[in-house]
This record gives sequence, C-alpha cells and structure tokens, in this order.
Amino acid sequence: MRIGELAARAGTTTRTLRYYESRGLLTARRDEHGHRSYDDRDLKLLRQIRTLRDFGFELEETRPFVECLRAGHPEGDSCPASLAVYRRKLAELDELVGELRAVREQVAGQLARAERARDELGAEAQVPGGPEPVCELGGRGR
Repeated sequence: MRIGELAARAGTTTRTLRYYESRGLLTARRDEHGHRSYDDRDLKLLRQIRTLRDFGFELEETRPFVECLRAGHPEGDSCPASLAVYRRKLAELDELVGELRAVREQVAGQLARAERARDELGAEAQVPGGPEPVCELGGRGR
C-alpha cells in the first residue's frame, strides 16, 4: 500500500509517517516507480506506536516495541526490552499518582479550612457571587 492509504488506515498523517521514517521507527520499501510501499506489518507497527502514544509514552519509548515486532514477534510487548519500558512507565505513573494525591490532600485541606472560616463568619455573611442576604422584612437589601 502507498503512504496515503497507510496513513488513512492507521489514523494518522503522511507527514507523521515521514517523521517516523526519519526517526528510524518506520522503514519504507520503494516500488518500481520510487514510491514508498508498505504492508500490513507496517500497519501493525503503527497501531502499536499509536496505542503507546495514547497511553502517554514518548515516541522514543516506543522503539523497543517496534524492534520487537520487526524481529518477528507476534506482539510488540513480548520482548524483554518492551517489558522494561512498561515497568519504567508504571514507576513514573506511580510517582505521578503519589504527587497528585499529595496535591489533592492540600486542596481538600484548603477547602475544609475555607468552609470552617465561612461557617465561623455566620450564615448572614455575604459570599462573593452568592445570593444576596434577605432582610427580615422579606425584601432584598444590604
């Protein structure tokens, strides 16, 4: 298949395919007219890259998966180098989750303090953007 068809089937652009080729992740064969030619193995490789990119992997982190597929393995994640990348990514994600939990705890603490302070001011306190207080005679006012 030609580059346009591969791009369409992989859900990407021809520019992206040329970029992947320049980075050594995709290798085009040439037909008798010098046009790039690809097959279903290339499509599988691109789908592997896209899946990993959707998971947040950097482009260079996809290389072991690409090499695994090129080596003839049925899946790009069946090689030791691919498994090592998964492990590193999980460690990064665990660290990020820990950081996010800490930030969440800080925000929750700020919210709790703000709500306590509001409650201490009393129910009549005007909250910016909130409803205006109602006077005892039933009308609105300040």
